[in-house]
Amino acid sequence: MDTTTVVVRPVEEADAESLGRVHALCWHETYDHLLSQAALSQLRPQRLAAMWRRFTTQGPEYRQVVALVDGEVVGFAGSGPARDESAPAAHELYFMYLLEDKHGSGIGQKLFDAVVDAGPSYLWVAAVNPRAHAFYTRNGYAPDGHEQVQEVLGEQLHEVRLVR
Repeated sequence: MDTTTVVVRPVEEADAESLGRVHALCWHETYDHLLSQAALSQLRPQRLAAMWRRFTTQGPEYRQVVALVDGEVVGFAGSGPARDESAPAAHELYFMYLLEDKHGSGIGQKLFDAVVDAGPSYLWVAAVNPRAHAFYTRNGYAPDGHEQVQEVLGEQLHEVRLVR
C-alpha cells in the first residue's frame, strides 16, 4: 500500500530555498544532454531561490505551483499570459519540471492541470526532449512549425512551439 502524500499548491515565499535546489537539480537532469557541464555548473540554487521569491509577488493572472511529496518539493510549474508577439493562444505554459525519480508517477499531470485550463494554450519545449514531447502530445499539443534558439546559461538551446 502506497502511503505517499502528494500535494500540489500555489508557491509560497517559504518554498523559495527548496525550489532553488530542486530547480537546479531538474535542470541538470533535463538538460545534461543538451547543455555542457560547464554551463550547468553555473546554476546557483541561491540565485534561483531569489527568482522564486519574486514569483510569489506576481499578479493573479500568473499561476506558479509546487508539488510536494511527504512535504518535500519534487516539482513545479508556471503559466500566465502569452509572451510571444504572434501568440497562437492567450495562455502560455512557461515551465514545468519534475525530479526524474518522480517521472511516471502522475505528479507531472497534477502540476500541469493546476496551471493549464482546458482549451487553447501553447508552450516552448526543447526540440530534443522525447519524454516531454510525449507528455504534451497526450495532453493535446502538437508542433505548429515555429522554432527558436534560446540562450540558456550562455549556450544555444533549440526549442519548438507546441499548441493546443
